[in-house]
Amino acid sequence: MKILLTGSSGRIGRAIFGALAAQHEVIGLDRSPFATTRIVADVTDRTALQRALDGVDAVIHTAALHAPHVGLVDEAVFQTVNVDATAQLLQLARQAGARRFVLTSTTALYGHAVVPGGCRWIDEDTQPQPRTIYHRSKLQAEGLAEQAASDSFSVRVLRMGRCFPEPPERMALFRLHRGIDARDVASAHAALLLDEGGAFQRYIACGASPFQREDCLQLAVDTRQVLARRAPQLLAEFDRRGWSLPPSIDRVYDSRRLQQQLGWQPRHGPEEVLQQYAAGSIEVLPRAMARP
Repeated sequence: MKILLTGSSGRIGRAIFGALAAQHEVIGLDRSPFATTRIVADVTDRTALQRALDGVDAVIHTAALHAPHVGLVDEAVFQTVNVDATAQLLQLARQAGARRFVLTSTTALYGHAVVPGGCRWIDEDTQPQPRTIYHRSKLQAEGLAEQAASDSFSVRVLRMGRCFPEPPERMALFRLHRGIDARDVASAHAALLLDEGGAFQRYIACGASPFQREDCLQLAVDTRQVLARRAPQLLAEFDRRGWSLPPSIDRVYDSRRLQQQLGWQPRHGPEEVLQQYAAGSIEVLPRAMARP
């Protein structure tokens, strides 16, 4: 398969490239040069996109402005990059004869669906309630992707969980309910390339959670007791290291639809975080950077 991958120099783009390049021809496009990028151009560049789409079977669109840009980049630029560029790419991909389009989105767009003082179980049927221009622009992009889907142009949206370097105690705990490893994000994208469902499908991708929906009431008030029941080995590691636990957990992202329908499995859980931390991996930040 010949695949155009936008945002190929970014952290997620590089992971996706690594997961696909051995079996597919991956054309990386990014405005920043990197070994995984063949075409150095902005995702808004129509001419560059037309050239990159020549003969392409599928598009994976990861290029976007993200949460760290909020407050630093004008909202109009979010509209240009996250929404208008997505609309243009969808149009050009269909014109070029591509048959599959995968849009990388985010669980962050659930926003206000997470209620302070409670714990919300979140799956694909949960209504997003965006808070920032980042959330709103990604939700708009999803809507454009859904509208573009047809029998000859299948579209998949992947709402990925929290996935960036953090201190080990935060990252390890997040892997149980809202975080995901970049390699698991990449394998989820690979799975969506082969999804033979309807014209449009949307999935959440998050780390494997031991929690059940009925745990939410207790998770909202007593993290330790739920961990003692559902993840005792991780709790023992936290105690052994003297790491504190938050008193509550406010959300659990449920990726079972992706697991059950496509056979995808996240493979890098909290144990992997601890191993990376011990090895000094740049994927895990030093504990000195942990926020209070």
